[in-house]
Amino acid sequence: DEPKWKFNKEDKPVSKKLKKGDKRPVRSFKHRTEAYMLPFTLDVFISSKYIHASIMHRMSNKVVAVASTNSKDLRSVLKSRCDINACRTVGQVLAERAMEADVFTALYYTRKNEKLEGKLLAVVDSVKEHGINLLM
Repeated sequence: DEPKWKFNKEDKPVSKKLKKGDKRPVRSFKHRTEAYMLPFTLDVFISSKYIHASIMHRMSNKVVAVASTNSKDLRSVLKSRCDINACRTVGQVLAERAMEADVFTALYYTRKNEKLEGKLLAVVDSVKEHGINLLM
C-alpha cells in the first residue's frame, strides 16, 4: 500500500485527497506537545489612550480572560487610563480573572522590535505578582 501522504523536496507534506473513512496524517511530536503543554498566551496592547491585556488559548484562539482600561468597571476607578498605575491595575484584574478560569501558567512572547520595559513591564510584573506563572 502507498501512504496517503508524501513529502516533497521542501519537506512539506503534500496530501492526496483522502477517501471516506481514512485518517489524516499525525502532526509532528513538537507541534503536538508544545501547544498542548503550554496552551495559553498573554497578549498586551498599549496605545496612547488605553491598555488592553488578554490571555488566549493557543489552539482554539478563545479568549479566557480580558482586562482593559476602556472597560466600564475600570474606567470609573482609574484617574488615567494609560499611566503606570493603570498598567498595574490591568495586570492585577487579568490575573484574578485568569485564576477564576483555572489558568495558572501562560506564555509571553515580545513582538518584533518590542522591549520589555516601562508600561509593558508593569503589566507583565503585575500579572506575575498576582499568581500567574509567565514563561518567556
